[in-house]
Amino acid sequence: MAGLRIGVVSDTHMPRMAAALPPKLVEAFRNVDLILHLGDWVSLEVYEQLLKLAPVEGIAGNNDGEEIISRFGMKKVLEVEGVKLGLVHGHEPFGRMSTPDKAFQAFASEAVQAVLFGHSHQPYLERREGILLFNPGSPTDKRREAHYSVGLLRIEGGQIEAEHIFFAGGFR
Repeated sequence: MAGLRIGVVSDTHMPRMAAALPPKLVEAFRNVDLILHLGDWVSLEVYEQLLKLAPVEGIAGNNDGEEIISRFGMKKVLEVEGVKLGLVHGHEPFGRMSTPDKAFQAFASEAVQAVLFGHSHQPYLERREGILLFNPGSPTDKRREAHYSVGLLRIEGGQIEAEHIFFAGGFR
């Protein structure tokens, strides 16, 4: 696979939902160039485990404490290979909007090519007004989803592609 490969994960909720990263996540992220975590890490131990696979960047979510919030912030724009990625958890602004709508709205006044978000634990992939909206789902807390999931992004020549990797449980 050519271009830059980015692993995308959110809503790990560790250690409550799992003591260690699921083996399928480790396998999926083994050859990535960068990992983005979209909030609800809950513990910086998640950062330490991911860092063994690739450099890690991210933002905090609504279940993260002050240590994670001060380290990563609640929202940011990263420029990777000339592509601007908006990172947000997706829980704000509070109101009746869907999580994808909240995430999209968070970057309404910024020129980004993608908005990456979490919060709902629901895998999501859409292009809206030329902007990629992507939620990797959760590798440890699938809630009502059929499978656990993470995401992979490929950036090459200023273009961005996204895909989900789905897997069954049994990792505890």
